[in-house]
Amino acid sequence: MNENITKRNTLLAQKVIKGLESRNMSGYFASSKEEALKLAMVLIPTGSSVTMGGAMSAHEIGLVDALKEGSYNFIDRDAYEDKRAAMLAAYDADVFLSSANAITEDGVLVNIDGNANRVSAIAQGPKKVVFIVGMNKVCPDVDSALKRARNVAAPINAQRFGLNTPCCKTGSCMDCKSPDTICCQFLVTRFSRHAERIHVILVNDSLGF
Repeated sequence: MNENITKRNTLLAQKVIKGLESRNMSGYFASSKEEALKLAMVLIPTGSSVTMGGAMSAHEIGLVDALKEGSYNFIDRDAYEDKRAAMLAAYDADVFLSSANAITEDGVLVNIDGNANRVSAIAQGPKKVVFIVGMNKVCPDVDSALKRARNVAAPINAQRFGLNTPCCKTGSCMDCKSPDTICCQFLVTRFSRHAERIHVILVNDSLGF
């Protein structure tokens, strides 16, 4: 990555981490995908039960493969015949992996969900939540973070799943009520009541959507 972009990301990440800490959440900055993977593995003890909520960023840094190959109880909902059972198992997991649709410069996490399994697990249930977040998802404030989630992340994910929503045709949010909409629940995480539960690894790269 260009050294000037890296310098900017490093400085901005420190601001985000300070914001996270003020909200009772832990933040880390990884200079590369490889460093992000090492950080994540430190946060996930051997033998942990681990599941996730469709986090492309976790795949992109190699975390999912590392967990499947290691000494962990990785709950892969795609391998479950009973998808509901796999989703419910997430609430009792030691670690839940996620990304964020957006994060503000002062440490507020913004996520949109269709089935609510991801946002509900972020809010309550798993003992620890580990976010993998590319610096491309940092926004100035909550308003811009919500706009990013609705106009960047949601249309791309709707296209990825082959859904029949207006944003698949226009590329931006139409505030639809389509049966296929994935913008059903909005979660704004501004504070964690439980210390050491939410951990955010900011990565000096463009990850996810």
